[in-house]
Amino acid sequence: MPARRKQHRRITAVATAVAVGIVLTTLPASAASGGSGAGDPYYPDDGNFGYDVTHYDVRVNYDPARPRHLEGDTTMQAVATQGLDRLHLDLEGFQVTSVTVDGTPARAVTREGKHELVITPARPLAKNVRFSVRVRYSGEPVGEGWHTLTDGGANVTGEPHSATAWYPANDHPSDKATFRLTATVPTGWTVVGNGRPGATTTGRGTTTFRWYEDRPMATFLSTMAIDRFTVRTSELSDGTPVVHAYSPGADIDPEAEALLPEVIDFLASKFGPYPFSSAGGIVIAGDDGSGPLALETQSRPTYHRKFFDVSMVHENAHQWFGNSVSLSDWRDGCLAECFAQYAVQLWYEKFGDDLDNGFYRAMVEESTADPDFWTTRLYDPGQGRELDSALYSKGSMMLHALRRTVGDPAFFATLRRWQRDHRYGNASWPQFETLAEEISGNDLNGFFAAWAHGTTAPPKEYLFPGPLAALAPTVDPPH
Repeated sequence: MPARRKQHRRITAVATAVAVGIVLTTLPASAASGGSGAGDPYYPDDGNFGYDVTHYDVRVNYDPARPRHLEGDTTMQAVATQGLDRLHLDLEGFQVTSVTVDGTPARAVTREGKHELVITPARPLAKNVRFSVRVRYSGEPVGEGWHTLTDGGANVTGEPHSATAWYPANDHPSDKATFRLTATVPTGWTVVGNGRPGATTTGRGTTTFRWYEDRPMATFLSTMAIDRFTVRTSELSDGTPVVHAYSPGADIDPEAEALLPEVIDFLASKFGPYPFSSAGGIVIAGDDGSGPLALETQSRPTYHRKFFDVSMVHENAHQWFGNSVSLSDWRDGCLAECFAQYAVQLWYEKFGDDLDNGFYRAMVEESTADPDFWTTRLYDPGQGRELDSALYSKGSMMLHALRRTVGDPAFFATLRRWQRDHRYGNASWPQFETLAEEISGNDLNGFFAAWAHGTTAPPKEYLFPGPLAALAPTVDPPH
């Protein structure tokens, strides 16, 4: 996902009352309480603990004539993983006008820090109980994922943060949930989201659009795009519906669009069945310049101005690597970007490219000219580098070297088994190393220590394994 990204900024947590007319109370020290932070070593304030979200029902109203004002009504369904006298949600900005838990007004609601919404239900929640939280809110979206379009429309995309710019969430990829979007805009505007479209209704000068994602989704992969879109529909080879939406000023390329079924069929031949019930793309033009160049928003990637085969391959490979099988935490970025970038090389190979003497040789030569090429670890690269360019360059090299080390049957069996074992869930890079060893029958400790955990060029035996050894006499290994 090549993108312009803003860095997450932490601020001192200062509790402030939410203006909802709720009496604030102090909990006894012995009270069971969920809390902020899902335990991510890079973003310790992201996400929350004490519950597991199963579904989001997000309802919004937006009028482009009144830009940067959103009215929201979100219901989160969840299961308590411990007894809860209090729970946290992530939401930036907005005036919160009401909060209910299982239909009963919350006893207390406070703000803490940049994005914590702290809710005390009227009655404690027992462990393993299913519950719902409904939050009504309005105001100006202030999160880094909100991007205003020049004609008054908007889209929401960003990694690692975007969801909290428009709805309250447990904002960490380890807590995935199904998703429903209901968005009302003035008639003449269109809203596009994740998953399959539902009924569209019009009345009193407004139109309401509905979208349903029936497979679990990480919050940063959710999206909403509002514009005067040109919408084009088609199908994949198996009948899966395809929706493409183009902003005014975006390039509509029917040839590239028609290539999508071939791209997805090709990726399915390498990784296993396409994991979602819809596909397509959202092509944004005329934004505020701060959004990603492309992002793998689930089932329907978002592109800036246009897409073509390489961008389509990369973002749709993410539907397997990153979306269906998501990161356990942000140390695991290689599980998304390394594989999506290597999928592009596999696509080139489909059309006759010699990856050994083309792609791989060129990357080795590039590394000799760049002293910083090898300095980023692919696993656990460090906070702020979790989406470093090394995951694209060094990461795709590593996967090709692994393929040459274990052979094609074991390599592609590993990719397919990975998808099968972790479909719609989360997994970590150490789990991938274990699986690669299990399927290949090889001791890969040295290989992964050099490639995934090292910060210098791998030793010759790992840089030029198997058939790649033929390159070693003609290309000097980098130092």
